[in-house]
Amino acid sequence: MTTPMTELLGNARIVLADRVIDRGWVAIDNGRIAEFGEGPAPRGSVDCGGDLLMPGLIELHTDHLEMHYLPRPKVQWDPVAAVVSYDGQLATCGITTVLDSLRVWREEGADDVDGQAVILAEAIAAARDANLLRAEHYLHLRCEIPMPNVVQEAKELIDRPDVRLMSLMDHTPGQRQFRDEGKLRDYYRGKGAGKTDAELDVMFARRLYCKENYAEANMRAIVALAHQHEIPLASHDDTTEENVADALRDRVSVAEFPTTLEAARGLHEAGIGILMGAPNVVRGGSHSGNIAAIDLAREGLLDILSSDYIPSSLLMAALQLPQRVAAINLAAAVRTVTKAPAEAVGLNDRGEIAIGKRADLIRVHVAHEVPAVRSVWREGHRVA
Repeated sequence: MTTPMTELLGNARIVLADRVIDRGWVAIDNGRIAEFGEGPAPRGSVDCGGDLLMPGLIELHTDHLEMHYLPRPKVQWDPVAAVVSYDGQLATCGITTVLDSLRVWREEGADDVDGQAVILAEAIAAARDANLLRAEHYLHLRCEIPMPNVVQEAKELIDRPDVRLMSLMDHTPGQRQFRDEGKLRDYYRGKGAGKTDAELDVMFARRLYCKENYAEANMRAIVALAHQHEIPLASHDDTTEENVADALRDRVSVAEFPTTLEAARGLHEAGIGILMGAPNVVRGGSHSGNIAAIDLAREGLLDILSSDYIPSSLLMAALQLPQRVAAINLAAAVRTVTKAPAEAVGLNDRGEIAIGKRADLIRVHVAHEVPAVRSVWREGHRVA
């Protein structure tokens, strides 16, 4: 990707990490923020028409690639084509850096996308090497701890240079996200072609067996693997004090989607960053019946937002936060989708409009309370 020498963007409402410039300008040089200021821009600038100019969004947990790779039950799309389609959707939603969340497990009777992590990782690399991508892509390995082969599958991916995060997941019925087994049944009944109750009985029994026989040893092995390779760890769906204690023991950096206020408070007190779903903010609650992200935000317990399964929700949620939580201004809300996620995974060269940072920028127009991304720059290069 070639990098332009100099560009000036003016007449914009600029969102900095700590404040908003109501009318200002930004100068880009060699893919970096060279300067910014208030008032009219120097001559020759691009007129942003008073739109928001903010850092490109940074996504730590989205499994939306799976929707492009498996668009219908039993239909697998060309993996590189799926990556390119998915990447285009991310970029036009304002996401300039993404950690693609890949399922690192195989489960008998589960979706066709299970066991495809290596194929998708290689497709992402192929698209990157061919200069087909607009956003910058890294990998997030979603490790389902009770699955028998999860450690071996993680080892197949761990040496890739683009691995930036590993999460410790456990979707055994009756605990964490799905303490209410009925919610889990509803989820699988409505997913894809759906499953019958008899099929779900078999799946749930198998998961309980795997939890009992493999989870403890697998947890130790995955945590050791992450620490050995210096990859940040995320816990997932923490619910109880015991879950929080496990997160502390495993030295996790990020807690994804805690399900209770009790767990969120314990994690926050331990200095662990709390990530919640942007769809939860936009919808006003959790689809699984757990704690609402807005309730955690009002308690000062929300650090990072993730689009999870709807890429457009990331920007929508960030812009809605100041309207719903009096203590959160626009700059603070935007940090949850830029600076905070960048710092959580060591990407300290981006995530804010500051001199010397990467010129990953988005121009956003808002009408009828809906944001539309008009322009996207990655390292100063216009990509959308």
